[in-house]
Amino acid sequence: MNRLSDIDALDIEASDSIDAQAASWFARNCNEASRADRKAFAAWQAVPAHARAYAEFEQLWADLAQLQQLNKPVPLPQRKPSLWRPALAVAAALLCAVLATPLGAPRELYHTQIATQAKGMRMLNLPDGSSLYVNANTRIRVDFNAHQRILHLDKGQLYIEVAADKERPLYVQAGESNVRVVGTRFDVRRGQQQLVVSVAHGQVAFETDGKSPVTLLGARQRAAYNYAKGTLQQQTLSAEEVADWRSGHLSFRNRELAGLVDELSLYRPQQPLQVNKAVAQLKVSGNLDVNDPDALLNALPALLPVKTVVSADGIMRIEPSK
Repeated sequence: MNRLSDIDALDIEASDSIDAQAASWFARNCNEASRADRKAFAAWQAVPAHARAYAEFEQLWADLAQLQQLNKPVPLPQRKPSLWRPALAVAAALLCAVLATPLGAPRELYHTQIATQAKGMRMLNLPDGSSLYVNANTRIRVDFNAHQRILHLDKGQLYIEVAADKERPLYVQAGESNVRVVGTRFDVRRGQQQLVVSVAHGQVAFETDGKSPVTLLGARQRAAYNYAKGTLQQQTLSAEEVADWRSGHLSFRNRELAGLVDELSLYRPQQPLQVNKAVAQLKVSGNLDVNDPDALLNALPALLPVKTVVSADGIMRIEPSK
């Protein structure tokens, strides 16, 4: 049975109930609406009473999803009587029958905060079916609602295997930057100097500051955004390089020293690192044990014409050796 044709049978224009109209528009918007439908919906929603009925129906649908997820009888939340008009409840029941879709984890409302310490990595299974890996010294706020899934990356690094949900995209927000996906696997690191996005599978849309054009990244592509310069550099990776920190070891090739040090800083939060501009763009290749970042710092003078100097304020500076 074609669900959209069944929904069309509700006949939005002929209905004399605003609540039924709201339910029918909600059903249409859950499918691939045509341009004409979107314009018609915008005109319908421009009427305040229509907009109010639609918002109330969205809230009712979200409440029903929560109840279904609990798998046991639970009293509905106490709300103003106007939100639970009989017509609205009947419209919701009718829409459930027409759509015939389970109200499970894909529509679950979910909010939590995640914070990790100096060492170690955490893996979490999110209620939408996604798998989230969180690196050391990372802080994330998770905000899932009925329309979208948002991970606020306040600092640190994450890798996520996103469960596909075309009706509810997933966003990673890091300051002014935004990454949008539907179903894919990718890594985001929010450092002190750079925001780096690396894609293992699928495609992501990377918006750096809300002003620049959106950058599309595919599998095995990485983009590093420099906050100070406002520049974006891209490179191609091997499959093994994406989120290799999960194994405890990083492999890097032809990395700019400034970018490498920005990543190193994730594992040394109490001991700041700085790079002299004269050597910031030198390229280096090698390996890093995330549990012993100082081993790489000690080896740098053998790899590049640099030296490390610790100032009285405890900041380690990487400077030219001559």
